[in-house]
Amino acid sequence: MNFLLIFLPPSFCHNFMPITSPIWVRPANQEEFAQIDYRVMRHAFDSQNELGRLCDEIIYRNDLAARLEAAGLGPVRREVPVTAAHRDFAKTYRLDLIVADAAIYELKTEIRLAADHDAQLLNYLFLQGTHHGKLINFRPTQIESRFVNTSLTAEARRELVVDLHRWCETDQGSKILRATLLNLLEDWGGFLELRLYMEALTYSLGGEEKVARMVGLSRNGVPLGNQRFHLVNDDTAFRLTALTEGAEHYEPQLHSLLCHSPLRTLHWINLAGHRVQFVTLKK
Repeated sequence: MNFLLIFLPPSFCHNFMPITSPIWVRPANQEEFAQIDYRVMRHAFDSQNELGRLCDEIIYRNDLAARLEAAGLGPVRREVPVTAAHRDFAKTYRLDLIVADAAIYELKTEIRLAADHDAQLLNYLFLQGTHHGKLINFRPTQIESRFVNTSLTAEARRELVVDLHRWCETDQGSKILRATLLNLLEDWGGFLELRLYMEALTYSLGGEEKVARMVGLSRNGVPLGNQRFHLVNDDTAFRLTALTEGAEHYEPQLHSLLCHSPLRTLHWINLAGHRVQFVTLKK
């Protein structure tokens, strides 16, 4: 069986700086974060009480920042950029509020908070190398909020076991796909949002216009319409997932998709926490 252990020492990560931001959040412990948050939430409630529930997110962000600055709970930084880069690919995120250079807040104006919002903030925590953040939703009758926490360090996110024993490289594009993802994991570590890795892989293979294509599906010769695939070449697609459970049930679905398409091969890469599995499915 073919396994590969990836580990980058902290000194390499620090010098290479594949993730950059003008502001680095100090990794406050839980007690310090709670002390900051107690004061932040008082002003968040005051903001909603005075402005009501129907303002846009930017209004609450600016109002809350102004209240915190006036109360001396600073610095308060808005829309802080953080960029993940690999070679000539780069993607920049913007963090709503960083308070006292120690607490990240993501503000929402939604009917209710959802799991995607937790994942978004967790991604920001990983990018900044910190452990505690909070979501604040101003739209409900009473402010909705919840903490998002992680114990994973940047070093731990780079301790990955890579399983290649079911992987078959069919052409140069397949080699680029594998090598690029392994390089991304070395640069950024694991556990970041799936879309970031997917965008970087697509870029490395020639860009969205070249890689994302509509492919016709059929059943017993009956045309069923076109479905979007990401292609390595004309007869090979790839799929990236982050399944920590249920992968054994997902694989037959990929087989079914492949069998009803004109494609010959589908490369499946699953980022399952500390385990990264590369699988090549063929008709």
